[in-house]
Amino acid sequence: MSEQQGKRKVSRRKFLVRGGLGTIGLLTLGTYVFRNPLRRMGFAAAETLIPPYSGTGTEINLWFEITEANKVILHSPKVEMGQGTFTSLAQIVADELDVDMEQVEVKAAATETGIVDGMSTGGSLSIASLWMPLREMAATLREMIKTEAAAKLQRNVADLNTSAGMVSGGGQSLSYAEVAAGVQEWNVPDTPPLRPTKDYKFIGRPIKRVDLAPKVFGDPIFGMDAEMPDMLHACIIRPEHVGAKFKSADTRKAESMPGVVKVVQLDDWVGVIAESISQALAAKRTIKVEWDIPKQWTEADIRELLQVGKGNKMITQKVGQALEAEAEDVVSMEFTSPIGAHAQIEPNGAVALVKDGRATVILSTQVIGVTQRQVSEALDLPLEKVNIIPTYLGGGFGRRLNTSHAIQAAQMSRAVGRPVKYFFTRKEEFQNDTFRPPTHHIMRGKLTAAGRLEGLEHHYASGDVAINSVIVPQALHSILGTDIGAMRGANLYYDKVPNHRAVQWHTTLPFATSWWRSLGLLANIFAVESFVDEMAIRAGKDPVQFRLDHISEEGFGPRIRAVIAKAGERYRDGVVRGRAMGFAASIDGGSPAAHVVEVSIEDEEIKVHKVLCVFDCGVAVNPDQVRAQCEGSIVMGMSGAMHEKMTLKDGQLYPTIYGPYDMALMRNTPKEVEVVLIEGADTPFPVGEPPMGPIGAAVGNAVRRLTGKRLTELPLR
Repeated sequence: MSEQQGKRKVSRRKFLVRGGLGTIGLLTLGTYVFRNPLRRMGFAAAETLIPPYSGTGTEINLWFEITEANKVILHSPKVEMGQGTFTSLAQIVADELDVDMEQVEVKAAATETGIVDGMSTGGSLSIASLWMPLREMAATLREMIKTEAAAKLQRNVADLNTSAGMVSGGGQSLSYAEVAAGVQEWNVPDTPPLRPTKDYKFIGRPIKRVDLAPKVFGDPIFGMDAEMPDMLHACIIRPEHVGAKFKSADTRKAESMPGVVKVVQLDDWVGVIAESISQALAAKRTIKVEWDIPKQWTEADIRELLQVGKGNKMITQKVGQALEAEAEDVVSMEFTSPIGAHAQIEPNGAVALVKDGRATVILSTQVIGVTQRQVSEALDLPLEKVNIIPTYLGGGFGRRLNTSHAIQAAQMSRAVGRPVKYFFTRKEEFQNDTFRPPTHHIMRGKLTAAGRLEGLEHHYASGDVAINSVIVPQALHSILGTDIGAMRGANLYYDKVPNHRAVQWHTTLPFATSWWRSLGLLANIFAVESFVDEMAIRAGKDPVQFRLDHISEEGFGPRIRAVIAKAGERYRDGVVRGRAMGFAASIDGGSPAAHVVEVSIEDEEIKVHKVLCVFDCGVAVNPDQVRAQCEGSIVMGMSGAMHEKMTLKDGQLYPTIYGPYDMALMRNTPKEVEVVLIEGADTPFPVGEPPMGPIGAAVGNAVRRLTGKRLTELPLR
């Protein structure tokens, strides 16, 4: 960058990267010095903060390739796990780079490209966090191409125009590929002005997905499809009891089984490597393992352990005075949610080759950089000698944030000197998931004589979500004093209630719990919005207007109010022909959503007929994909709120296969899901998880009007 008046000029793109990191550092220091008051300010900001790209490899030539066929390849630091991210990224690139959609190909960046995202893929942040940096890099590349074209055409840059991957001027034209041919060093100009909204050709339009053909025709794009020449297959023995520790194993019979190449025994696991997966599994069944099982955990044990009032306390929101819990005019209700599995279609696994001091691992992962670091440390290899190649994900939802299987596949490959493919069985996937933690909530509220909320409190207990995960440093936990994942949706957005607060109680459970789509949002909003709805009924108020009466016009208030008001136009109270409506709303990651559902009770089961979702994610880069994500989020939320539940049986987590693990099927989904989009901001906000928040509460609120009974436990029965 050039110097001007003694000061280094910083492009806007680099400022975004550096500024984002600086904000985090300042927040960390501030929360340490000023403790709880500033902590809560940080929590409030974090709930709507869009962190910028903060990974490595910000050089434009690392992100983009121009091929001889005049196509542009974007090496994305984000992976594609079904949400359509690659299509939206291609739209952003096409608009700023002046190419057609057919000319853009998006690949997940392997670590050897030099691009590693420090934030992982998750939090519904892929488009929101890359929106500005990617536009700026694409626009800058366009100007770099024009500069080189001007030299080759012997014309002024100002006289040249770009369109569809061509540079033209003075009756002459060159393709981007022709311009790039032979260029060894590029001149990088200051970031040019970005296109105004009115000039977008692709952003804001329903462009078909770039990964449609590979998925329709079954191309090998997922982790399970990965292969290497001369590849072996492996399986690992894992404990079936909660808290079980490996003691010893008798592997003698397995070692002599047909096709077995080697049995690997390390600190706490035993792996069988064979010529085929069937041979590996057959040998695995002959191994006798002795486990140390200190306790036979039960569902009752977990519920006793996880309660409001137990564990580590942190006030995550505090305005006004606390309510007197025992006062006669204070309404109090309890809500619970169970353990939830990810249950994604593709189980976890990896293909690894460790040879000649290098490691190559192909897998479905949301944490490419973390996986690289973990494999590097486990094998004692330099970081640059470990190449992680990400694939499309056959379902992520937070499950792909934990990739110890990459280490194990690499260790087994090193033991035999050949590529090894290792994947979980379905039973292992269920029993060794990093589960959605169960929760316990106590809601309290107090009404004035005029039927307004004078006080509102949310006390919530949860297991680990962000705490003990691979992407949030342990030091940050001790500074924040809370689990920021469990907090999602817990703080109250009813800011016109004069006395309101949220209090977290955290407990680490004896089995692994972690990130699950929407984190704590589904359970927290179920408790909050069910209780607010109950208070509206007790106040004799319309539930839509009751909510609006308690939300101010400040901050995100106008956007929340807008989705509530729009959805409220379609809400009706009462029971009509055996059906009733339920209403609920929430805001997550700066994206407010409001749902209206129409429900009946048929054969003692809850039947959801229609769902209206009014959603504001700001700029919808691809409106069709936004609607599809809303639909998927709603159906997954219904499954989590009405069907899914893991439990403990004889010290083991159960169920371990689909079927007994009840999930929403086609017959359980509503025949009509309508999504109405509101563009309440001029930048994209998260999409993948926010629409999940209100659905459980909306269904419960409809059942309350149908039956007079308030359901307080998930899954709803």
